[in-house]
Amino acid sequence: MSAFGHNIRLHIDSELRHAAQAESDGNTARAFAHLERAHVLGQSSTAQHVRVHWHMFLWGLRNQNIRECRGQVMRIVGAATKTAFGLVPTGNTGGSNISPSSPCLFRQSSLQSFAEPSAAPSSS
Repeated sequence: MSAFGHNIRLHIDSELRHAAQAESDGNTARAFAHLERAHVLGQSSTAQHVRVHWHMFLWGLRNQNIRECRGQVMRIVGAATKTAFGLVPTGNTGGSNISPSSPCLFRQSSLQSFAEPSAAPSSS
């Protein structure tokens, strides 16, 4: 795993935990929003990019969202084969409601807290 992938993993793990909690609370929209945030954070690391798409695929299965599952299968293949070459649209949130080739304007303030090492989430 790249240094970036290793460094961003704690943040992605945190978003995945928040997604799981939101889903267990019955808030599937909030859960998916956390998955989208994890996607934006990890899309420059092949391992993390594929990992987040896998979680999005599982979200689709649990929520019986066939469109999301189909979209995620395509995105898992794309993430596995294109991320290392930089062929990912910056800021794309990764859901099947967004074209996989469209860059998105993800709010910079949403990622600003990750610039500081002290912003690392707890591993509890």
